[in-house]
Amino acid sequence: MARSGRSNDWGFPRWRGYEDGREAVEVRICDRHGCDQAGNCPAPKSPNSPDRWYFCEKHAAEYNKGWDYFQGLDKEEAAQRAKAEQAESAGYAESQHYGWTGSGDGSRSADEMRALEVLELEADADFQAIKREWRARAKKVHPDVKPGDAEAAEEFQKLQLAYEVLKAAEERREWKG
Repeated sequence: MARSGRSNDWGFPRWRGYEDGREAVEVRICDRHGCDQAGNCPAPKSPNSPDRWYFCEKHAAEYNKGWDYFQGLDKEEAAQRAKAEQAESAGYAESQHYGWTGSGDGSRSADEMRALEVLELEADADFQAIKREWRARAKKVHPDVKPGDAEAAEEFQKLQLAYEVLKAAEERREWKG
């Protein structure tokens, strides 16, 4: 009868995983020069290319920081692509708790950014600045100030909608305890 070899589990078989082997596991190293971490985050070498770099989490974040998905597209093409992707992923919604951070840190949604464009404000504008700008612009084009002016009424509606979007986003961000 053949005797089995000595194991490394010191008599505690639960220390190793089920169906676990002792052979070496192949680990891909980060493609960034000088990095010895595991490269488990694929990143495209160029837009719409199947070739990938494999970075560690730190270098993947560094690589993706300046990435612009809509680079080279004009505004209409970018809007079409964004709309097509939203249609494909309509079943997935971002959790509301991701919006709890303050403004200006990349937490604004595309709707909020469009609303800020209507008010001609920067992305890091606080809610007091948004309110001031909305009031100043709304006073100029309000239907009571310019009765019968269809263009002013349409501009007022755009301002009102932009303010409502930003107000709802601000209410989601505030902690009501």
